[in-house]
Amino acid sequence: MSLLALPLLAFLSIFLTPTTAVSSSTLQLARSHSVTPNAGAPLSAWAASVAAQSAADTARIVSMLTSGAGPLTTRAKPKPKNRANPPVPIAPGRQILSIPNYIARAGLGTPAQTLLVAIDPSNDAAWVPCSACAGCAASSPSFSPMQSSTYRTVPCGSPQCAQVPSPSCPAGVGSSCGFNLTYAASTFQAVLGQDSLALENNVVVSYTFGCLRVVSGNSVPPQGLIGFGRGPLSFLSQTKDTYGSVFSYCLPNYRSSNFSGTLKLGPIGQPKRIKTTPLLYNPHRPSLYYINMIGIRVGSKVVQVPQSALAFNPVTGSGTIIDAGTMFTRLAAPVYAAVRDAFRGRVRTPVAPPLGGFDTCYNVTVSVPTVTFMFAGAVAVTLPEENVMIHSSSGGVACLAMAAGPSDGVNAALNVLASMQQQNQRVLFDVANGRVGFSRELCTA
Repeated sequence: MSLLALPLLAFLSIFLTPTTAVSSSTLQLARSHSVTPNAGAPLSAWAASVAAQSAADTARIVSMLTSGAGPLTTRAKPKPKNRANPPVPIAPGRQILSIPNYIARAGLGTPAQTLLVAIDPSNDAAWVPCSACAGCAASSPSFSPMQSSTYRTVPCGSPQCAQVPSPSCPAGVGSSCGFNLTYAASTFQAVLGQDSLALENNVVVSYTFGCLRVVSGNSVPPQGLIGFGRGPLSFLSQTKDTYGSVFSYCLPNYRSSNFSGTLKLGPIGQPKRIKTTPLLYNPHRPSLYYINMIGIRVGSKVVQVPQSALAFNPVTGSGTIIDAGTMFTRLAAPVYAAVRDAFRGRVRTPVAPPLGGFDTCYNVTVSVPTVTFMFAGAVAVTLPEENVMIHSSSGGVACLAMAAGPSDGVNAALNVLASMQQQNQRVLFDVANGRVGFSRELCTA
């Protein structure tokens, strides 16, 4: 079996075993531990599993940067209802559904049919597997439109049909609106529909989503997805009058199987003391959350990185995005090389051979320096050790959990701050006021 074909379940069995972290060189936002890895531990399966996840990350980034999302529906500030909304529990999907996304319980239809849907801030349209879907996971629950008294299809010629990527209306105006979409390494065909959607006790009437009919590939979350991007069919846009184009999340550690994280909807109940950086807009990739990363520190020293490798430029595609569906942070090649070299220089221990796509690994006890991302507006996010290093289940090897992006092409200049580096942080997306915020919050249980 090739490295890229390794099943995700193998990835989970290797990484979900609790391990003790290596010692940290700082107390800032980190816990200090010490371990002597077992240098003789078998690593081939671990390396293969990480390579598989790295390949999945690459496919996801390519698909979300080439999706044909439409323009934003409005730039006017909405008027949300003046009330706090119940937080939505979220959990890592790894142990529960064997997927890299974070998930929430959703009730769809009347009466509600429960699905564990992926929460994805880099996608717009929502979609769920529907009964008789060809290629959907047979062992997973699906949505039955026939069992819902409030379901209806969205016709061709409607505004919503014009907003989906690659709409298909072979029978003309008035027939059901179909569309095609690529997600990571998968493609699918869906019919556009509307029904009641509930996240915890947050109910949205007539939510527009795709009803999956044909799926090719195994990258599609088995029970569906809700997009929290900035496009016209995202949750954010469809509920802007209720939640004011504001949401935040806290992601638990990926090893957890508990719904201890939370998704908070609307401006009320968000952290009052939170540092924010301006949210940027790329007209060529309007759904994504760009922010201006101006530097990176390893330990106490700022890494010498060419500013052109960090600068936001919609024309060239360079800049930095926040994404919760990619697991490992990807940095533009010159940025990663500088961070890696600075990290190795602080550790001052010979590296082990590269494993699973990571090139900075250690099979002895090391002191791990902090890594700090610096953003415009004097915002600095210092990562704790568990957000910096990934460990084999045996404890035999620990690697820097970041990688370089492609060396050429349209995505070569993009930096993607991924979910592992966001764990136990409250990340605020305030589109109405054009800002993204970060606040340390322990939500792993």
